[in-house]
Amino acid sequence: MLKKIFPIYEFLTSHRFHAMLRKEFAQIRRDKRLAMSLVVPPILQLLLFSLVLNATVSDLKLGVIDESRTPESRDLASTLTESKSFQLAGYYYSVERLGDAISRGDVDAGVVIPKDLAKDLERGRPVTVQFLLNAMNANTASIAQGYALGVIRSWNQGLAAQGLHASFRQIGAPQVSRRGQAVMTRAFLFNPGLESTWFVVTGILGLLIILNGSIVASAAMVKEREAGTIEQLVMSPATTSEIIVAKMAPLFLLLILMVTGATAFIKLAFNVPFNGNLFVVFCGACLCTLSGIALGTVIATFSKSAQQAQLTSFFVNPLLTTASGAVTPAEAIPDWLQPLVRVNPIRHFSVIARSNMIKGTGFEALWLNFLVLGIFTVLLVTLSVWRFRKMLS
Repeated sequence: MLKKIFPIYEFLTSHRFHAMLRKEFAQIRRDKRLAMSLVVPPILQLLLFSLVLNATVSDLKLGVIDESRTPESRDLASTLTESKSFQLAGYYYSVERLGDAISRGDVDAGVVIPKDLAKDLERGRPVTVQFLLNAMNANTASIAQGYALGVIRSWNQGLAAQGLHASFRQIGAPQVSRRGQAVMTRAFLFNPGLESTWFVVTGILGLLIILNGSIVASAAMVKEREAGTIEQLVMSPATTSEIIVAKMAPLFLLLILMVTGATAFIKLAFNVPFNGNLFVVFCGACLCTLSGIALGTVIATFSKSAQQAQLTSFFVNPLLTTASGAVTPAEAIPDWLQPLVRVNPIRHFSVIARSNMIKGTGFEALWLNFLVLGIFTVLLVTLSVWRFRKMLS
């Protein structure tokens, strides 16, 4: 009765399909390198990417020119170098030598304290402190500038507390009405500690799924094609659909186990909060895994050897990674790449993982990302099935 009502039930319970599944699992069990590639690389990639792609800049080497040589100037220099942002690299006696040190890379930044610093502070005059930055890396220079402004602003507040500020008196003038003043207070939502690794590792999780899925699927397919077992499958009584599903199912299960282990590692190693429902993340991971396997299958059908598959992946995977917004904000990607960002499965899974884990966002707010990810997965799986059918024929 079930066979007549549910054709899928008949498909999944057929002896031919079970024989194909056992064959695929036995083949994967014999390939120890495939199993290791799904365990060791994800852990190493999460560790390395989270450390290398950390946006926090610290311990910048700072050179100091102190022309004032007063307690105030020494206090300013020590305030800059005692912070975690800068470390003292040495004192210099001329701007030319400091500039040469910056050009050689001996120091990352330099501060020039003027001669009349203490006198101007006592008299309530503004003081100009020159801050030199190596702008070869514009991002690091901008972050260092923000650090220096914050340190000097804090130092100025300390001066005001000591009485080093200008005073004003009103002489023979009418009463001035008081004016209100707006004061800004900051509140960091969802990430009070400003942990940059939370953003990075949740994006890398999508990268791991797509990249490992495509690489493993294409390698397994090409290896079997080179061994000549594809022709044997064609001669078997199994249908094309049974062959395709039997090849994708074991890889799907292995990759889901990889996702589970990587998610647990993210929680234990990086203390990323799980404020939402993990079932939402799991559903997104399933769609993303199918996309990765389908992408690898498509690459394998266009390749005749493992070298060709690797070369094709070299052109496809970096493009998906660059236009994903997984490790950098998607808004910073150029406009001409934005159409690819909107359909990129890594991008949508990153949004799902970050929003659900960190913010606790549910499916009702992430349905559009699920829709785009589902459409992309269906199209890619359809293309892979069509290409695989064409290859078998």
